[in-house]
Amino acid sequence: MNASAGPPRRERPELKPTPQLRPARLVASLLSLVLVLGLGWAAWNYIGTNIVAKQRQGEMAVALADDWRGNREGDATRDEIRMGQVFAVLRAPRWGDDFEVPVVAGIDDTALTSGVGWFTDSQRPGQKGNFAVAGHRVTNGQPFKDFPKLRPGDLVEVETRTHVYTYELQNSGTDTIVDFTDIWVVQPVPEKARGSKDQKTKARPTESLLTLTTCSEIFHTDNRSVVFGTLVKTEHV
Repeated sequence: MNASAGPPRRERPELKPTPQLRPARLVASLLSLVLVLGLGWAAWNYIGTNIVAKQRQGEMAVALADDWRGNREGDATRDEIRMGQVFAVLRAPRWGDDFEVPVVAGIDDTALTSGVGWFTDSQRPGQKGNFAVAGHRVTNGQPFKDFPKLRPGDLVEVETRTHVYTYELQNSGTDTIVDFTDIWVVQPVPEKARGSKDQKTKARPTESLLTLTTCSEIFHTDNRSVVFGTLVKTEHV
């Protein structure tokens, strides 16, 4: 017998989670999974959709310019416009000299991902009445992300195949906030529809107007910020 060998080595028992710890680990794993999925969704919604939408909007603007080049026949005030069709370009110098976004017929998700959406039951660019459009403030290209920076007197251009219509804004991007159910803002004469019990009041318009709408807050909200403009210049191109 070797006296220096010491006492026999004791085998360490295998460690196993106690029954009390197993549910806690399961909950922790589920919470981790939910956190990862949530972060992924947020990254896609607030970053990924912007990348995809801006690329799409840029391609559509280029395609529209190519279509117009050397072909200025037709008139957006009279021609048939299909749902989802790009028929104009909107510019706002307040948001930068290079700001340009396609105007798409309709206000569904496809239209609002492709640019700013035109309320098809409102008037067309340059017509007497109210040319009304909506755009995202966040996600999907966020064309109206700087909406609060708009000020009275700012100019907004809407170019169609044959004309450039310039509107002068009458209020700032934070002056008028309404519920999304307030449809008076897109009526032909908004101020008269606003004071009517029937918000669909069809007063006879005497001037050409522009209405821009977007979410009033960065995150989900039922409120909308609204800016109104008046046509001050029409150029044939």
